[in-house]
Amino acid sequence: MVLAATIVNITVGGGIFRLPASVAASLSAAAPLAYIACAVAIGLIALCIADAGSRVSLTGGPYAYIEVAFGPFVGFLAGVLLWMLGTFAFAAVSVVFAGNVGALIPAVGTTAGQFLFLALLFGALAYVNVRGVQQGARLATVATVAKLAPLLFLAVAGAFFIKSENLVIEHVPAAGDIARTSILLVFAFSGIETALVPSGEVRDTARTVPRAILLAMVTITLLYLAVQLVAQGILGPALANATPAPLADAAGAAFGPAGRTLLLLGASISMFGYVSGMILAVPRALFAFARDGVLPSRLAAVHPRYATPYAAIVVQTFIVLLLALKNPFERLAIMSNLSVLVLYALCCAAAWQLRRRDVRTDGTPFSMPLGNVLPFAGIAVIVWLLTSIHWDEWAMLLAALAVASVLYWLAARRRGGALRTGPVRTVEETTL
Repeated sequence: MVLAATIVNITVGGGIFRLPASVAASLSAAAPLAYIACAVAIGLIALCIADAGSRVSLTGGPYAYIEVAFGPFVGFLAGVLLWMLGTFAFAAVSVVFAGNVGALIPAVGTTAGQFLFLALLFGALAYVNVRGVQQGARLATVATVAKLAPLLFLAVAGAFFIKSENLVIEHVPAAGDIARTSILLVFAFSGIETALVPSGEVRDTARTVPRAILLAMVTITLLYLAVQLVAQGILGPALANATPAPLADAAGAAFGPAGRTLLLLGASISMFGYVSGMILAVPRALFAFARDGVLPSRLAAVHPRYATPYAAIVVQTFIVLLLALKNPFERLAIMSNLSVLVLYALCCAAAWQLRRRDVRTDGTPFSMPLGNVLPFAGIAVIVWLLTSIHWDEWAMLLAALAVASVLYWLAARRRGGALRTGPVRTVEETTL
């Protein structure tokens, strides 16, 4: 139960407060099909991650056992993908956060107001995190009840205001449309791998981890489906245009201004906790790459008083601010999801490779049912989802990985051998 609750807490974030409108715009009343497809895909992937994690005792998650399975270079690329998905996700949630605050404070809803809000937000968060990890961690601590209560309230109380005609599916969407919408929903389902990082340390992993994944995925899927159905049932076709706060609009239609304000506050609290945590974690990747010679050494500068990677924090803040100001939520979410799905594919391949080599870095790994089949099932589902990615989106990802590869090999040549780098070393080997 504890592991399942942890998975739910980490996975349910700011995305679900915005995504129902995007899903409705693509599939209308057939939106639940995308949620189910996405839940099945992420469930298969999570089982592969748990299987691989039980074979590699290194703390750090996917990049740790991808490196064990395929070597330092592929492990480095996994670290780059982690940085990319974190950066795009950080920017995407920031856009939604500004939109929610703009719904509460109209002045923030203008273009100039959004720019000023985001600039002040990032500036304040960067300042707090430069002053120390403890301050940043305290800022990132948000009560789970403050995040889940508004969603549960809407899902339960809002059900009494559903108009059944708004839930009638007029036609079944094409598989390609479901895939494109599902890949957008990955943004709301991803994060489960973070909770499974220490899966090898869980007692009776052979039974606990698969059950926790099943319980958590069922809980998350039911919650998301309930929220989508209630919002769709209340607003009908208007849900597709109810941006940037579709759930708040649904609550307002059902319960009046008080309900709308409750949802906006809940969403704002959730997203503030998210961006606070991301600015604490994501810059450490830049610091690690700079420390290991892949990026300029100035990014590895540590504050003489607070012992924090202030240069990396400042650069990361500017990158996210520019992305948030120049891109809509959907584009940022898709790029984050593309990065995470490629990473997940590597995870599934690593699970098969580690099982094939019977890697056991610390004790006996748990035996996953159909363990030899699951990695290929996970990869097949990922490939299906990736068929909906546009060429310009692939070009951005491949260009970033190509540049990262050149920087890696140049650094390796300077050092006379392969590098071992990535965010995992920042956490384990450096106290900031």
